[in-house]
Amino acid sequence: MRLVVAAPHGRSGKSTITLGMIGALQDKKRIKVQPFKKGPDFIDPSWLTWMAGRPCRNLDLFFSEPGHIQDLFDSACTGADMAIVEGAMGLYDGVDVEGSDSTAAIARIIKAPVILVVDSTRMTRSAAALVKGFQDFEAGVTIAGVILNKVARPRHENILRQSIEKYTGIPVIGAVPKQNNILIADRHLGLVTAQEANGLEELKACLTDAAAKYIDLDALIRIAENSPGLPLQYRDRAAAVPARVRIGVIKDKVFSFYYPENLEALRDSGAELVMVDSLLDKKLPEVDALYIGGGFPEIYAEELQENYSLRSDLRRLINTGLPVYAECGGLMYLSRQLFNGDQSYEMVGALPCDTKMYNRPKGHGYSKMKVIRSNYLFPENEVIRGHEFHHSQICNVDTNSLTSIMEVQRGYGFDGKKDGIIYHNVIAVYQHIYAPANPDWAVNFTAKAINFKEQMRRISG
Repeated sequence: MRLVVAAPHGRSGKSTITLGMIGALQDKKRIKVQPFKKGPDFIDPSWLTWMAGRPCRNLDLFFSEPGHIQDLFDSACTGADMAIVEGAMGLYDGVDVEGSDSTAAIARIIKAPVILVVDSTRMTRSAAALVKGFQDFEAGVTIAGVILNKVARPRHENILRQSIEKYTGIPVIGAVPKQNNILIADRHLGLVTAQEANGLEELKACLTDAAAKYIDLDALIRIAENSPGLPLQYRDRAAAVPARVRIGVIKDKVFSFYYPENLEALRDSGAELVMVDSLLDKKLPEVDALYIGGGFPEIYAEELQENYSLRSDLRRLINTGLPVYAECGGLMYLSRQLFNGDQSYEMVGALPCDTKMYNRPKGHGYSKMKVIRSNYLFPENEVIRGHEFHHSQICNVDTNSLTSIMEVQRGYGFDGKKDGIIYHNVIAVYQHIYAPANPDWAVNFTAKAINFKEQMRRISG
């Protein structure tokens, strides 16, 4: 069973409705749901993972071929009864006029029916015209049900429901009224992450109860059951290598932007992963390399600054040659200072540069970076696909010490021209990568950790 939850546009309420559907299906119908998110997102997947109790996976045609997406989808669904994919933006929105990487394209690839969430604010009969346009716009996309959101009153619902069903033949399977008690806090990169939120049990109950009350779960199940089988092309996966090194991963409420596939790729390459908390741990555990993902160091800058012990220990280890890979927020953490408004905060000080926050995004969207200098992670001349979403920029750079290893082909990076710092054995980038699209990354990072471990063993005698 599977379905895609989409909308005519962003901010239609599909995230809260998707979360509620997952909660209600699991709580009321005892159906295990595997969640997915279309596109290169970290924040929505954190909420989907929280609600489903299973790691959310991203489905993204910028990173993966259709056959790989089908196999990733099938593999992730092992042990689940139903798959629910939350779309991104509008159903047909993509990077080009053809919508080649849209939510609709994902729905076609995994052969899933679509539930369209319609924000019904200030609409009645026009909602039918809207749904009719989405129904007829692109061949191969089946809109199998409509959920009305932000319905004002019963009369409003009746006109909406009758109009849509009369003119499109698509059943309205839910009508959710305007609600003020279901709120997930927002910030400059979108919603706060599930790791940071308070009152999670109360929120889960509100979302679950609302979906059970206002959505026809039995109709939802019938729609999801009407899904054909998928052809599988790339099912074979190389066996994992026994762990030979320990790689630390700073993963907490500050740094939480990690694709599950990236962590799995490191394990498959022979690494035991050791989780580190940037706010609570006073020193780095015994590791042979360190991975620092993205997140919100600007929100927790004062607390990061207060943990002087960990910052000092990390700086010392980097100076001895510890291999470190840092993305976006991780780069900011390794810099000397973080400037945010009229405040400045001491960071690790391992990189000879500072970072500064701005009100508007510096980089936002998919990225392509060409590797222009030799390094231990990425082959020279290879084009690395990823994405970026950052409001910060490096500044006060010691140009005599820092070397950029990437040239921007699409995106922004440091300044619209370069990305990727290499300093000692640190490689720090603004670009977030997806390991299956860049298979050399995990293998090479683990190999560097093995090299460092052997080097330290020789030094210690």
